[in-house]
This record gives sequence, structure tokens and C-alpha cells, in this order.
Amino acid sequence: QVQLVETGGGLVQAGGSLRLSCAASGRTFSSYAMGWFRQAPGKGREFVASISSSGGTTAYADSVKGRFTISRDNAKNTVYLQMNSLKPEDTAVYYCATGYGNKQRIDESAFGSWGQGTQVTVSA
Repeated sequence: QVQLVETGGGLVQAGGSLRLSCAASGRTFSSYAMGWFRQAPGKGREFVASISSSGGTTAYADSVKGRFTISRDNAKNTVYLQMNSLKPEDTAVYYCATGYGNKQRIDESAFGSWGQGTQVTVSA
């Protein structure tokens, strides 16, 4: 069983930046892919970004491509989401999740353990 703890959320003005972190424990972190998802009020959870176990391959939702960057530090058991040029529509609870395998995926069914989420609010 893996435990995930997200940090770094908060309130930011449009155009600003935030960096989310997700610390993992309880499993060999470097063996599995990681992903970030988000859920806005009244909407379903959606894919944001994912990264392979080695960090060599990434995938992004079209809505965040060019603005967000996912990365990982396997020595620190941590995955990051750097969010730049934030927009009000990025407002959501952001969740990190562990993949079942080592390749990056975009479908929610490919991810098993989930963190508790961290709130990101972008004001206009």
C-alpha cells in the first residue's frame, strides 16, 4: 500500500504560478508511473499530466500543455507539478496518483492509490 501526500496548493492570481508536490511512501517509488488529476466544483475528475517511472516520458492534457510541467525526483520519492500562467479555469482540487505500471497513462483506470488532494484557487 502506498501513501501519497500533496502539498503546495493555495490562492493565486491569474497569470501566477504554483508548484505542487506529492510525497510517496510505502512502495518502491521508482517502479511506477505517477499522475496528476484535478476536479473542479460540480465536475468530474480529469487528467492533467503523467510521467513514466524513469521520468523520461510525460503526457499532458491539451488544456495545460505548454503551461504545466510534471517532473519527479526518485531519490526523494516525490513528483511535482509546476503550474505557470494559471487561469481561473484551473481552479480545482488537484490529486496525485500512482500508476499500476511504469509507463505514463492518461486514463484514470490506470491509476491505483490516490492522495487526499490539495486545493488550487485562481482568482481573475
